[in-house]
Amino acid sequence: MMDDLENEFGLKEEREGDDDSSDDNLSKGGRKSHLPLVNLKTAESSKKSDFHESTRICLERIRKAMLHHRWQEAAKYMVSFSQVLEETNRSKAPQTIELVWRISTEILHHLPNSTMDDYNIIYERMKHSGVRHYLTICLEKSFHLMLHGELENARRELSAGESWRYGKESASQHHNFTLIHAYRSLLDYIIWCDKKSLQSTHPNSEDDQSMHRYFKQAAVNLREVLKKPGVWDPFILCYIEMLEFYDDHEEALKILNNYAYDHSFPPNPNAHVYLYQYLKRHNAPEKKLIKVLKILQVLVPSHELMLEYISLLLQSERTNAVQKALEVALAMLDFKCWKRNLDVWRHLKAIIQQMQTQENCQEAVVAVMDQRKDWWSAFHFTSMHATQDVKDNPELFEIKSSLAKVLYPDQTLKYTAGS
Repeated sequence: MMDDLENEFGLKEEREGDDDSSDDNLSKGGRKSHLPLVNLKTAESSKKSDFHESTRICLERIRKAMLHHRWQEAAKYMVSFSQVLEETNRSKAPQTIELVWRISTEILHHLPNSTMDDYNIIYERMKHSGVRHYLTICLEKSFHLMLHGELENARRELSAGESWRYGKESASQHHNFTLIHAYRSLLDYIIWCDKKSLQSTHPNSEDDQSMHRYFKQAAVNLREVLKKPGVWDPFILCYIEMLEFYDDHEEALKILNNYAYDHSFPPNPNAHVYLYQYLKRHNAPEKKLIKVLKILQVLVPSHELMLEYISLLLQSERTNAVQKALEVALAMLDFKCWKRNLDVWRHLKAIIQQMQTQENCQEAVVAVMDQRKDWWSAFHFTSMHATQDVKDNPELFEIKSSLAKVLYPDQTLKYTAGS
């Protein structure tokens, strides 16, 4: 553990480097100087070594105090250890800043008498101790302010981060700028919600204009953020709610379709859930609803919306819709979370009854059950299952009993009452 801390902080290498036996008194020609010069490099090295050794010991004591939850003691040592920020070694400055920042905030989280001013002092000092962590610290500080209900201050913090620039923008800076835009927009949405609530009880044209201004500010950023591949679930829900409020259904559908079907985005079941829920709210045709749920079923066959998918398939006039419903229902029952769910078994019974009005019903069922023949009966139809179902859910027992012979026409199952 100590080695890890030293490696992270860059102390171990420097401590070992102090033992180098290079001769600093060699002249350019290879001869030793006979002048009684003070070896300034050795003196400086010794001073550095003493400083690093003391900070190493201080860091170890902070670590022990934190491990034993002695937070007041850790805070006292941290006051001394923070002097390490005066270190002029540029190559180690970013690691040093992050170490002081992470430890300081962790200690403050556990001190019962810590205040927002204490956090602000740490965050502001860290932000201006180096540029690499500036945007990350802005984000973390804004999260802390949000958690304490200081939304306007959090918004100002993010606005400051939006306008910050230093040198050539790196990939990590670009990522953090995107997050800052997203969370600033989230705060605009929260303020918009507050004004919308107020407007519904006390209508006022001035408040209405202010509310619309916050929508515009949020929309400009979110429109750009949601073009970037990623998982943006909370942000897309906020944006869609605002678009629906202003009846901009064309933009809402465009955003949701892009989020669900753009292959540059990572696979995300929620994207299809949001699209389905939006289409359902606006009375979209069953064909469109089925199309969305078909993809969701591939991603998450145990999703609760599969019950709605089965119902839509049973109402559909499409060829093989009932066969597909059978596959969906059985796939749900492959998962333990659904094995004793009465709704799924009811749906399965309805599917079988509808299939029995068609030709080749038994062959179709056997074809789907063939891939489950080695384990499904032990998963659903043992004597133990029968005893438990009779006791806890008699209707479930009746449904499963009526389906047993259809699902297993060539087997005698032990799923019987009193077995």
